[in-house]
Amino acid sequence: MKSFKTFKIIAPKISLAVLGSGSWATALVKILTDSGVHVHWYVRNPQQAQIIKTTFKNPNYLTSVKFRPRKITISTDINEVVSCCDWIVLAIPSVFLLSELKLINKPIDKKIIVSGVKGILPESKLIVGDHLNQYFKLPWEQFIVISGPSHAEEVALERLSYITLSSENRVNAEVLQKMMNTSYLKIKISKDVIGSEYAATLKNIYAVASGIAHGLNYGDNFQSVLISNSIREMKRFIKKVSPVKRNINETSYLGDLLVTSYSVFSRNRRFGNMIGRGYSVKSTQLEMNMIAEGYYATESIYNLSKSLGVRTPIIDAVYEILYKQKNSKKSFNRLTEKLD
Repeated sequence: MKSFKTFKIIAPKISLAVLGSGSWATALVKILTDSGVHVHWYVRNPQQAQIIKTTFKNPNYLTSVKFRPRKITISTDINEVVSCCDWIVLAIPSVFLLSELKLINKPIDKKIIVSGVKGILPESKLIVGDHLNQYFKLPWEQFIVISGPSHAEEVALERLSYITLSSENRVNAEVLQKMMNTSYLKIKISKDVIGSEYAATLKNIYAVASGIAHGLNYGDNFQSVLISNSIREMKRFIKKVSPVKRNINETSYLGDLLVTSYSVFSRNRRFGNMIGRGYSVKSTQLEMNMIAEGYYATESIYNLSKSLGVRTPIIDAVYEILYKQKNSKKSFNRLTEKLD
């Protein structure tokens, strides 16, 4: 794997924005402010923004977290936030990201963009880095990916978590590492930007599969086989889209897959569990009232896997259940014959 590129572009004082107001955005604001960073926080909903301004708590997500008043500046104007900051952290679900980016009326190609998004943009069928590079002319060296097993709920509880920052520019990654330096985080740096983004997307699909299996009353023995096959399927897929040397057993790949597939906090597993129990996609989405990135990623990743000629039986099974309305039990019965 080629060595890091080196750059000298970091200003002595950094202005940073977080775009998004869900659980992961809230967790990222907590991490950054706990580390002493002042965060300009874009919250789209005026009522939610006003409550955060007056109570210093997010009324909708991670409600136990209380922010230090002097460390956050709340705004409902995305252009106000983006204009005053050199670093932009994206923490908006992929299904809504493009509509928010379209509201920005000034160039962002000179800024450092950090993606906490774990999914594919449905409109372009691209991971975030590819989309920003193609449509916003953002150089790859100004892009950083946050990945790894780090449920927002556990971050809120300050339970020890491990994350990975992936960038072609090690200097930028090290600066962000310092900005996220807290007692409950351990942070490593990687240069596998594309692999990290795809892994963060794929693990959500496999978590949906894990949930479906649970809903169908498959036990722990089968779950272990399913996840073992999932990491090998992930390896085949990522190697095809980005054929560089990587250790798929590292925490940003296997670790993230495991926690998303097994954790009680995993909305993708919960989504799959309801599908396995017989709920329709629409009724599951209405009852959860939360975004399961794995649902939206499945269609794009399925189509890409077919165009690349990658063997992905687990993704295929999830796709036919979610998008072809195939019977979950019959689809998984067929899947069991393809696993080893």
